[in-house]
Amino acid sequence: MVPPVPPLPRRLQLEVTSACNLRCAMCLVRYRPPVNKLTGALDEGLFRRLMDELPDLNDLTLQGLGEPLLHPRLLDMVRETHERGIRVGFNSNATLLSRSTSENLVRAGLDWLHVSLDGASAPTYESIREGARLPAVLRNLADLVAVKRALGRENPEIRVVFVAMRRNIAELPALVELVGRIGVTDVRVQNLSHDFADTDPAGGYREIRQYAREQALWADDAATRQAYGAALRVADAAGVQLRLPRTTGRTAARTRTGPGCTWPWDAAYVTSAGVVQPCCMVMGDDRVSLGRLTERSFPEIWADEPYVEFRRRLLTGPPPDVCRGCSLYHGTF
Repeated sequence: MVPPVPPLPRRLQLEVTSACNLRCAMCLVRYRPPVNKLTGALDEGLFRRLMDELPDLNDLTLQGLGEPLLHPRLLDMVRETHERGIRVGFNSNATLLSRSTSENLVRAGLDWLHVSLDGASAPTYESIREGARLPAVLRNLADLVAVKRALGRENPEIRVVFVAMRRNIAELPALVELVGRIGVTDVRVQNLSHDFADTDPAGGYREIRQYAREQALWADDAATRQAYGAALRVADAAGVQLRLPRTTGRTAARTRTGPGCTWPWDAAYVTSAGVVQPCCMVMGDDRVSLGRLTERSFPEIWADEPYVEFRRRLLTGPPPDVCRGCSLYHGTF
């Protein structure tokens, strides 16, 4: 029996900023007005309050829609999290990952860093990650690998994340070979996170909904199979661990005995504005809110009726509307 109110989560994803220096094609940030890096930054008081309210926390992701390296106190948050004995890391576009920043993060105790690379050629990558330059990002990634070696540190664990789409899937084998030469031995391929089919076709999510419909690889096809097969061969030769998502159709993962997703029992996502959401796949403060930390404590929100009802619907079905188009819920992420 899955409890309606489980123990407080041991994993938390915290959006340290909603600001970003890029306008990536598949990200909601592209389709919203720009956010100033100061107004979009998470308040440090809220950060410390959450650490205190979740005494059994053992894994913290400092990331959301924005670029974490834009937060002026990110290094302090990494250091404090590490000192509390909590595993800490984040995803980054790595455009701001200078060699000195890498050294500071390694010394602060960063446990893991995932770098987004969605193409092996500059034209493809830069058309997706608008505002980035591939040579600079590769140099930053290589510097991070070199800093780890120079300091004799095992952490942070470095992973490259490739968001697979129709426009870039053919470059996956070359990308695996490229990062392997740099010294990265872990590549994760993921699908687009959501189809946004629960939103108004003419509303504020119209553009990203259309993009997902045109670019997602949720249906198996020859081009994807060919790219995956070639990438696996390259990974094997290069000593790279390659994780590929399923692309054999989208069916709800819920079974008779369990939910299609365990996030609302195991973890939580909090936006930079203090909105508590069930997971990181939602995108957008207006999509679903289970409570606001400006009004109540996290333990109160965790045990309150909106969270209980959200868990109940995931467990018994039909799922909440926001889950219906989610790649994680369908097992295709």
